[in-house]
Amino acid sequence: MTATDPALTALAQGWSALSLLHGRIETHLERALQSGHGLSVREYSLLDVLSRQHDGEGGHLQMKQVADAVVLSQSATTRLVTRLEDRGLLARYLCPTDRRGIYTDVSATGLALLKQARPTNNRALREALDSAMAEPDLAPLAQAVTHLTAPTAI
Repeated sequence: MTATDPALTALAQGWSALSLLHGRIETHLERALQSGHGLSVREYSLLDVLSRQHDGEGGHLQMKQVADAVVLSQSATTRLVTRLEDRGLLARYLCPTDRRGIYTDVSATGLALLKQARPTNNRALREALDSAMAEPDLAPLAQAVTHLTAPTAI
């Protein structure tokens, strides 16, 4: 393969389009969540992931699992958890079966804020995807994202 190989060029163009779509969606979500609820995309994502925990077996996530779910490093996730805990949106506690483990739960205040922010997030995501569908380079990717989600999720 050479640097001008059509397969490499197509692959690079595809990656560029995917990066562009991600950036546009994230920017649109960020503006909507910040202006409407004082939340960043990462903060919203963390609250959303943690709100889905349950008391059953495997229902609480370890910090590495949380970091993977919000696509951050463990240290960045820990800092984010601390910021949201300082705002009263999260609470940490020791694992009842393993005193070395620390779990994080969304507080009642955090759940209320998440409930208010969820429609904003869903609306902004739909707007960003609809906008991308109007662009020939982004439309196939936006359609793929739309087909990956359940009809009631957005």
